[in-house]
Amino acid sequence: MKTLLVPVAMHDALPSVFETTRLAATRFGSLIEGVSLRPALAEYVPVDMVGGMTWLRDEEADLAEAEEAGGRFIAFMDAAGIPRHARDGLCIPEKVMEAGPRYRWRQDVPTGDAFLGQYARLFSATVVGRPGTADGAPRMTTFETALFEGGRPILLAPPKAPESLSDAVVVAWNGSTETARAVAFAMPFLRRATRVLVLSVEGGSVPGPSAEDLARALACEGVPAEHRALPAGRRTPGETFLAEARDFGCDLLIKGAYTQSRLRQMIFGGVTSHVLAQADMPVLMAH
Repeated sequence: MKTLLVPVAMHDALPSVFETTRLAATRFGSLIEGVSLRPALAEYVPVDMVGGMTWLRDEEADLAEAEEAGGRFIAFMDAAGIPRHARDGLCIPEKVMEAGPRYRWRQDVPTGDAFLGQYARLFSATVVGRPGTADGAPRMTTFETALFEGGRPILLAPPKAPESLSDAVVVAWNGSTETARAVAFAMPFLRRATRVLVLSVEGGSVPGPSAEDLARALACEGVPAEHRALPAGRRTPGETFLAEARDFGCDLLIKGAYTQSRLRQMIFGGVTSHVLAQADMPVLMAH
């Protein structure tokens, strides 16, 4: 977790995104890179517009939004006492381990989410806000682009800034490839956690290893973990995972994303959809 990408958009969860990033970077001595994330002009400029003034006006607004994003990112990092990275290029390998958290801001990035999906492939993780449908909530397209196109994990910041990160970790285990991949990406967090719980819920799993199997495998990696397999109840698996995580004092939930298809989850619901709608703790996700 030595490099963290933060796409900065003007939404209500931005303070939580910054604080979640700060907590992770402090733990790992990470380089934080902020970029301005704005919808492409084509996404909100009418195709049949008349004349060029609309384009000019929107371009000016786009530049103003990018400047505001950079200003908020830099102001937070400076206030948090995180130094600016002295070099624009790559890290110096022999100094990576001894360096504390630091940040840099990349100004010259294209608009639209496509850039994010490609650029995220260079980073240990991308930190985004939990998406929502209300005005002022982070966009779902940002989360899904980073998740499906980046090839790296997503660290999902809750709407309210967390007070801690990855002291008490819960793995929402369902035996799937997606969750196995999320666990592999999360090993830096797991190795530094004070407490780890591997949790499975009847009716919320696919054919695969059990929670006990994963706990034993983690022990071989030097990560002592509790395990618990819960029977089906009145609550959905998603509700059970979040309720048990809160009872555990969880400050990082590890979850594979979309074991079922996105379309199926949109119609019938699913654990990923529930976590995206209701999680009030940071979540590390991978697909």
